[in-house]
Amino acid sequence: MPSILADRLAGRVDAVIGVDTHTDTHTAAVTTPVGTVLAEITVPATADGAAVLLAWAGRQTTGLGTGRRAWALDGARCHGVGLLRVLRAAGEDVLEAPKPAAGRRRRGGKSDALDAVHAARAVLAADHVATPRADGDREALRLLHVCRRHYSDTRTATINLFKSLILTADDDLRTQMRGLNTLRQVQHATTLTTGTGTGTGSGSGTGSGLDRLRRTQLAALAEQILTLEKLLKANLTEIRTLVDKLCPTLLDQPGIGPVTAAIALTAWSHPGRFRNEAAFASLAGASPVPANSGRTIRHRLNRGGDRTLNAALHTIAKTRQRCHQPTKDYVERRTTEGRTPAEITRSLKRYIARQIWRTLETNA
Repeated sequence: MPSILADRLAGRVDAVIGVDTHTDTHTAAVTTPVGTVLAEITVPATADGAAVLLAWAGRQTTGLGTGRRAWALDGARCHGVGLLRVLRAAGEDVLEAPKPAAGRRRRGGKSDALDAVHAARAVLAADHVATPRADGDREALRLLHVCRRHYSDTRTATINLFKSLILTADDDLRTQMRGLNTLRQVQHATTLTTGTGTGTGSGSGTGSGLDRLRRTQLAALAEQILTLEKLLKANLTEIRTLVDKLCPTLLDQPGIGPVTAAIALTAWSHPGRFRNEAAFASLAGASPVPANSGRTIRHRLNRGGDRTLNAALHTIAKTRQRCHQPTKDYVERRTTEGRTPAEITRSLKRYIARQIWRTLETNA
């Protein structure tokens, strides 16, 4: 049976190049498989700087065994995304550096060179290493999703402000809005500055100037809400189109809609990124964490991982509990066994993570 050390990166490469990425510069350090620092360099965070760094790495690793090397990027999908694309185009083996513990950073100091060395040593010490997420349609889905969250949060905040202005309006306007749902209120508010539905406030101690200002601001907020509604509708159409292109069978699963499918596809990224379905569940924070001590054997809730993916699994689980008969039967059976609703939901999320991973690996 192979040991854990044999599975680590140190047994497969002759050098690891850790890179601490920033907006203006990238600092790199070449280390041996045992973590010894051989050389360091700082280059501009440009295409020319990436070319210089690639050539420098080639010179530093020549003569080290077979010359096999791997790159450990800190911030691969943010400040280091340009370098990541250059390295992938050159056929380099690129890994994502784990975030160092805060205590270790405090004890050893902090600098760009030290962070580059820490990145290299972190992937050497890791039992399993992760590859950065892919570009292309996956990145397009990520952009659509983050924009959708922004549109949704902005719409909610705008509606809350819209409602608060109605709450303190004059009696005439409050009478016009009373009994209408939010959409009808918004549609009515767009007419307040065009002569329809306007009126002076009766009993208002501050005069018509305040009433006119309130109606103007309500109309402006109503236009913003309607614009955001259109953006959200167009955004959902684009997300559905991309999901249909990448993995249409994912939408056939009960409880999975375009948005939750997009979140799963974004986290999964590409075939082979996860060694198995347990690793995908761990990323989703849906895997139980052992918390054993002596004679006590138990597991605790996993509060780590990708919380956006975890929330998507939670949404799918709750939807299935309402609408999916096999899930209803499972909940009933586990309830009779004494499991709490929270425990049942956690188990469902683990099963859903396994199902999504298998679907993506097979069909995406």
